[in-house]
Amino acid sequence: MKITFYGHASLGIQIEDINILVDPFISANPKASSIDINTLKADYILITHAHQDHIVDVEAIAKRTGAIVVSNFEIVSHFETIGIKGHPMNHGGKWNFDFGTVKYVNAIHTSSFPDGSYGGQPGGFVIETKHKNIYIAGDTALTYDMKLIPLQTKLDLAILPIGDNFTMGIDDAILASDFVECDKILGYHFDTFGYIEINHEDAKQKFSKKSKDLILLDIGDSIKL
Repeated sequence: MKITFYGHASLGIQIEDINILVDPFISANPKASSIDINTLKADYILITHAHQDHIVDVEAIAKRTGAIVVSNFEIVSHFETIGIKGHPMNHGGKWNFDFGTVKYVNAIHTSSFPDGSYGGQPGGFVIETKHKNIYIAGDTALTYDMKLIPLQTKLDLAILPIGDNFTMGIDDAILASDFVECDKILGYHFDTFGYIEINHEDAKQKFSKKSKDLILLDIGDSIKL
């Protein structure tokens, strides 16, 4: 499994020959100007919630690639009205896709489309594959529901928001990693706006003091699991 950071909360996940995008907010992010969305491959697009900074490139990428949108019922219904294929989910549900199993789990946040219309309830994703399992928290506060995840899934990586203000900050993300019983963390949802700028070294040191590994990728960089 290869995971690429495209800035903010945007990720590319390659599982064998399957390409997944998560929350593509790239063309409108000045920090991601080096990424050309027209070159990105996508068989699936996973969307955690409907805010603009998570969906802005969904339509362009999905229509070019034919990708299937996976999200809550309201978000999938929205994109289906403009001709994009989707697979609707809701909290606690899971589905076996050709790359592995996806479970839609709770997140505490808000969710509305840029025009203010209802975007369903926000969520995260637990992805289980033949070799590795990951948790993508989405935009969320620290929630006790995270403790449910390790009861069913042993994680190899937890992808957690760390920018504070709109989501968890560093201290709560450390607690979240305890809750999900995973000490390898990929941080995201940081530095894009003034509200969520962080001190990278301080963040890494805080995780390190708890014997945890916080990975902060530059935009366009990848890790392999």
